Amino acid sequence: MDDVEIRFLRADESHILTELVTGAYGSTYDADWVYEPAEIARRIEAGSLVSTIGVLPDGTVAGHMALMREDPDAPVLHAGVAVVTEAARGHHLFTAMKQYAALWAKGQGVLGIFSEATAAHPYSQKANVDLGAHETGFLLGWIPDSVSNNAALATGFRRESVALFYLKTHDGHDRPIYAPTRHRGIIEDIVTTTGIRGRVVKASALHAREISESTDMLVSHKDDHNLAIITAHKPGRDLRKVVLQAREELVTNAGRDAVYLDLPLNDPATEIILDADLASLGFAFAGVFPNQHLDGDAIRLQSLHNVDIHAADIATASDHGRKLLDYVLTDVASTHANRS
Repeated sequence: MDDVEIRFLRADESHILTELVTGAYGSTYDADWVYEPAEIARRIEAGSLVSTIGVLPDGTVAGHMALMREDPDAPVLHAGVAVVTEAARGHHLFTAMKQYAALWAKGQGVLGIFSEATAAHPYSQKANVDLGAHETGFLLGWIPDSVSNNAALATGFRRESVALFYLKTHDGHDRPIYAPTRHRGIIEDIVTTTGIRGRVVKASALHAREISESTDMLVSHKDDHNLAIITAHKPGRDLRKVVLQAREELVTNAGRDAVYLDLPLNDPATEIILDADLASLGFAFAGVFPNQHLDGDAIRLQSLHNVDIHAADIATASDHGRKLLDYVLTDVASTHANRS
């Protein structure tokens, strides 16, 4: 499709995104705002949504992908809402759109782009790999079973997983990364492979003496996914107690299918507290991912409760991705983090 024009979507064209998503997913896409043209337009005008589209010579819009900025000064952007019409599949349109968006982001001084790609099939992942992006983790059961995807490997209706990707556009500032001993090796591998800014170091005895007693944390809900994310802004010595209490509330009373736990990798307390409590938390490794509530990247852990995981349903697109997925699945089994 050499004759496709790649350009940005204007606010007054916001209905185009709604029509594309509806055509590909019906009403099942797992973000309600894509069905609201007024909300799409608001985000474009505010600069929190930068939408890229592919337009055919006859004016038909054949694809879309977006860059999203949680904060005006965010050094890393989040890519998503990738939709390509059936007629345009197989013509590398997604790759062209993301490359266009990535060049814009690089010109803006953005350090990199994180994204999720469905693991129900390898095609979206391969497009990311072809652009130079690398996997940073796998969120098992992230996509609700209500989302319809005709390219999925699974034949039944169950929650699907996503692969996390990072596309580096600039070198970041050198900074320490404090990884728990259990996951230090895989985090070092992710940092080296992806070019995420920072170097893995060990916390000191002085750091241990500075840890507070109480944990400062926030619980956020993704109702359209029926899951929750616990963000520990500042891990304290009571982390195990408060996280287990929060998970019990989220699963038993709120009925969440999955609970994810994010801790800041630039805080030595993350390494120290997880070295002490990780084995008894019942959370498994998911990956490295930015969190809008943290200054920097997070280690994300996952606890699954109504999620039917089948390894054969989870596709990968690279040797690094397969190695990382094997690590994630092995850790889920060894920590008993899947309680479905």
